[in-house]
Amino acid sequence: MEDNINSEGASSSSSTTTDNMLLPIANVGRIMKQILPSNAKISKEAKETMQECVSEFIGFVTSEASEKCRNERRKTVNGEDICSALQTLGFDDYGGALKRYLSRYREIEGDRVVINQNKPSGNNNNNNNILQEDFLLYTSTNKTPNNDNLFD
Repeated sequence: MEDNINSEGASSSSSTTTDNMLLPIANVGRIMKQILPSNAKISKEAKETMQECVSEFIGFVTSEASEKCRNERRKTVNGEDICSALQTLGFDDYGGALKRYLSRYREIEGDRVVINQNKPSGNNNNNNNILQEDFLLYTSTNKTPNNDNLFD
């Protein structure tokens, strides 16, 4: 870890900038707990290790997706770019599963847009909660990436 000297001569650790690039540890721990038996415990070290790994993985995949966009002279990375990056990087099973999830997500979002256009304007939090529940249901019922019957 590097130490930087600020303008007042005090040493400040570069870990503060590194911490900003990591997923929140509470979210990582919550995801880990969903997979484990209810009586299992997770050490702080395990959560921190997983936090670093998943953050690095996200950066790795996003970098590949960004390169694809750059080559195609586009500025916006979309869901298909992420799926393509996963497949390019050799994560074919995950790319396929994510494509099926993305398709289902867009289908649900399209339905919600139509429903919301017919409703008087109001709070949209319910739609976000439903989508989060859909995703949790998806992840809890499809724990293996090579499960071929996703959304069939």
